[in-house]
Amino acid sequence: MNTALTALRRTPAALSAFAAALFEAAGMEREKAESIGRILVLTDMMGRRTHGLAQCGNYLEEVAKGGMATTGQPEVLRDTGSTVVWDGGYRPGLWLVEQAMALGFGRLREHGTFTLAMRRSHHIGCLAALAKQATDRGLFVMLASSGPHSKIVAPFGGREALFSPNPFAVGFPTGAAPVLVDISASITTVSMTRQKAAAGEQFEHPWLLDAAGRPTRDPNAMGSGGGSLMLLGGEEAGHKGFGLALMVEALTQGLAGHGRRDAPGRWGASVYLQLINPEAFAGREAFVAQTDFLAEACRANTPIDLDRPVRLPGEQASRLIAQAEREGLEIPDTVARGLRDWAGRLGVDAALLA
Repeated sequence: MNTALTALRRTPAALSAFAAALFEAAGMEREKAESIGRILVLTDMMGRRTHGLAQCGNYLEEVAKGGMATTGQPEVLRDTGSTVVWDGGYRPGLWLVEQAMALGFGRLREHGTFTLAMRRSHHIGCLAALAKQATDRGLFVMLASSGPHSKIVAPFGGREALFSPNPFAVGFPTGAAPVLVDISASITTVSMTRQKAAAGEQFEHPWLLDAAGRPTRDPNAMGSGGGSLMLLGGEEAGHKGFGLALMVEALTQGLAGHGRRDAPGRWGASVYLQLINPEAFAGREAFVAQTDFLAEACRANTPIDLDRPVRLPGEQASRLIAQAEREGLEIPDTVARGLRDWAGRLGVDAALLA
């Protein structure tokens, strides 16, 4: 067992409330603070540790320096009923996407599909944790994000960073656990790279490019090292990751009408959300019959390693959520220390983390 994850075990509800209290003490409106706390904890419950409560410090720093707005509503730039464009005004991305989802859920009965593009959101965290809100309602969802200010991933064949990692998620229901695909156009993430660098660790595989465009395992190659994250597909098939990066840039920045061409002077996210109600097509029953058959066919496929049967994206997250609900959520020592520090700075009772 990884002892770094056994220092604390608390209920998800208590941890969500504690995180919300931190953001409210920092000046965040309660609804936004509660949304952030709830989704960060769900992210940890799903096993996506780099994007869960570990992000609290980063978000609170952004609030403190004015990078994340704490009040107000997104500006509606266009609304045709089935398509919407928002300016998020750098408000919390988790809250903004949750609001966008709620808007879409209310319109699907009339329109069948709903698409929203948003400029100037703040960080939207773990896309799968947000997408789960749609799959829990029996919907198909696609969610994507890019950072027009960020230059972290080089185009295939180039060595100068140009794109952000451009994550995207696709989710849909099956008869059992929903399928939740959450990947990016790069092989690894910025958060994981920073985590490796801080720990003095190398990647197991060469997932970055150095300043000369050569594959490397060294996380310090990124950023001041002049390197970049390697595209999905690596040296041989990186053109596939390149294509995905271009797709995400077009969906997020093109449809939102704000992107690299505008040369924004600060970090922010452009976001794309699409919801599809199967009832508007062949029907939900027919949809799930097909997806469930596919899921079962995948699980029944003879595994290469008998001890590691085929697992669909999202199955492990569903198991981990159920486990956290039964047993509580384990919090790494490093994350707990950071939360205690912020509690002291903001005057929030940290007894929960004692």
